[in-house]
Amino acid sequence: MSLSGAQVIAKALKQQGVSVVFGIVGIPVVDVAEAIQAEGIKFISFRNEQSCSYAASAWGFLTGQPGVCLVVSGPGVVHALAGVVNSQVNLWPLVLIGGSCETTLEGAGAFQECQQVEMCRPYTKFSARPQRIELIPTVLQSATRHAALGRPGAAYIDLPADFIQGSVDTSVVPSIGPLRPVFAQADPAAIREAAMLLANARSPLIIVGKGAAYARAETAVRALVEKYQAPFLPTPMGKGVVPDSHKRNASSARSSALRTADVVLLLGARVNWILHFGKRFNPQAKIIQVDVHAEEMGTNVTIDVALQGHLPLVVEQLTAAIVEPFTAAPDTNEYVCALHEHAQANGAKQAAKYADAQVPMTYHRAFYEIKQRLPTDVVLVSEGANTMDIARTVFDFEEPRRRLDCATFANMGVGMGFAIAAQLHYANQRVVAIVGDSAFGFSAMEIETAVRSRLPLVVIVINNNGIYFGLDAAEYERLEAQGTLPTTALLPDIRYELVAQACGARGLLATTPEELGKAVDSAMEHDGVTLINCLIRPGGYQKLDFAWMAK
Repeated sequence: MSLSGAQVIAKALKQQGVSVVFGIVGIPVVDVAEAIQAEGIKFISFRNEQSCSYAASAWGFLTGQPGVCLVVSGPGVVHALAGVVNSQVNLWPLVLIGGSCETTLEGAGAFQECQQVEMCRPYTKFSARPQRIELIPTVLQSATRHAALGRPGAAYIDLPADFIQGSVDTSVVPSIGPLRPVFAQADPAAIREAAMLLANARSPLIIVGKGAAYARAETAVRALVEKYQAPFLPTPMGKGVVPDSHKRNASSARSSALRTADVVLLLGARVNWILHFGKRFNPQAKIIQVDVHAEEMGTNVTIDVALQGHLPLVVEQLTAAIVEPFTAAPDTNEYVCALHEHAQANGAKQAAKYADAQVPMTYHRAFYEIKQRLPTDVVLVSEGANTMDIARTVFDFEEPRRRLDCATFANMGVGMGFAIAAQLHYANQRVVAIVGDSAFGFSAMEIETAVRSRLPLVVIVINNNGIYFGLDAAEYERLEAQGTLPTTALLPDIRYELVAQACGARGLLATTPEELGKAVDSAMEHDGVTLINCLIRPGGYQKLDFAWMAK
């Protein structure tokens, strides 16, 4: 009995436990997609390779298993590099499978010929082409192992057309099993050293990164916070590892917490631009870093204790080594009370922004109207510049892996791919994508993908007529006539809801808080795709300041 190369890869994916593949078909991978479906694996066909690679990237974060993306040769692989690099930078497991030209035609100017293995190698942990059809399962196993184990990342497998369409006897095709992760604890001596620093701390701070969310460390981290009673600060995608409603959450006093902490415990959080490269830490602070990757220790800051290992296991070790809370009376501790006062003051400022009744709406008023109507277990995808940054301070999460944004690589265009992947993973929960109008433009046609896939997505486009800031119709016309139209300007009041309607979704327009509230209520009751075009205050022309990136 023989199998085609397409069947060999499909069966190998099945043996690895893959349940969904994201991609776009065409020559030569259409046979692979059909073989994948024949194995009972769901295939989600997108409209753009960037979006399907982003979906696979998000799937890796949400499930802890490599997201799989299938694309055509040449340009398809080039476009899919967006998700590959996104996964590699964010440390999420992804396997990209790309078709390629026939091996006999390499160097002859073949259809979509491209040096794909070499092209992907700098952006992956593993990039290879099987030497023979029967070796496809072995190469796939290596790719998934590299993607998921140790420090997660991306992998690439190259499938020539003659391998896909060729055949091989089943007797020579190896059978592979599911991925078996291996986890390690930290050095016990380093644990004791870290516990001593924490025991002597007067103003400790626990920073919970998205690495803690990816590692499924919520049970261990929550136990640590309960026992040690120190304030904690989640990074944007670390929100929910410990509930945002927890009384030790210092998010609303972020600057004060970073400035005054004398011991900082980093849990799966890299000291990169998201944490200001450590420049806002107390210069005298002692720093303990927990990470799976030894080379990450000490980036941008001096580390006093490095704890390498699987984060849940290391946090359990640390919790066991801690004898008591950092202070006898945490609720009345001077440091804790000072952070609470800062948080209350910032909360009052935020509440005043929510109460702004002017029309067009502000970001804060629009987000307030949305927030009141979302279930506590909502999965939120946040994309855009101001849209994402402001939303981070508004929406709260009680569970981990419920907030997805552009993360470390800060790339636009991830919204629809992330949302589709999230809705597939959280089949019984509501997924809401709140995206800026510029960001939505990168992947707007994936509305059709969501409709075709019968996913009950809610997409809210925060429409301010531009990138960062937009112009109202009068100012747009005036500046256009003068020849001084800003490069950040988009056409005023684009009717994105009509685009959604053309793709088979429900489209709603909201220009006031009342209209927005009714639109969100209606969307949450609908079992199909709904897009709400939310018109907010454009902001007018402003000079952009990027200095914060280096501070």
